[in-house]
Amino acid sequence: MSVLTLVLLGVTGAAGLVLAVAGQRRPIAAAGAMALLLAATGSSAWAAGESSGAVTGAAVVLAVLAAVTGGSPVATGVLNAADPAAVGVSGGPQDPDILRGGAWIGALERAAIAGTLLAGWPEGLAVVFAVKGLGRFSELRASSAAAERFIVGTLASALWAAACAGVAVLLRG
Repeated sequence: MSVLTLVLLGVTGAAGLVLAVAGQRRPIAAAGAMALLLAATGSSAWAAGESSGAVTGAAVVLAVLAAVTGGSPVATGVLNAADPAAVGVSGGPQDPDILRGGAWIGALERAAIAGTLLAGWPEGLAVVFAVKGLGRFSELRASSAAAERFIVGTLASALWAAACAGVAVLLRG
C-alpha cells in the first residue's frame, strides 16, 4: 500500500503541474478532481500505516511536490467558485490588477507550509502567514476585493499544502 501511496502522490504532483502549466478550462472541476485524487492518496496512506525510512523520505519529497504544484489548480478553482463577478461585483479572480504575483507567492507559501509541518515545526505557519500578510498589507487595506481574494486563496492554498503534508505524516506512523 505504501508504494501505491507514493505513486498516487507522484500522480497528484504531476497532475497539478500539468493543470497549472496548461491552464484550466473548468477550474472548479479541476480543483475537485485534485481533491479526490488527494483523498484517494490519503486513504491509501492510512491503510498502509507506518512505512520504512526510504518510503517515508520519498513520501516527504513527493508530498512537498504535490503541495506546490497541486495547490495552484485547487486555489484557482476555489477562487472561481467564490468569484464575486458571478453576482455582478467587480474585482473577481480574473481581474489582473488584483494581487499580482499571487501564483508565485502561493507556490512558495505551500512549500513553506508543507516544510514546516513535515519538519515538526507547526509554529512556522504563523511566520508564513505573517510574512504573507505584511507583504500584501497595503493592497489589502486599499481593496475589499483584494482582501477577500487574499483570504480565500490563502486558505485554499494552505489547506491543500497541509493535506499533502498529512499524507507523508500518515506514512511516518
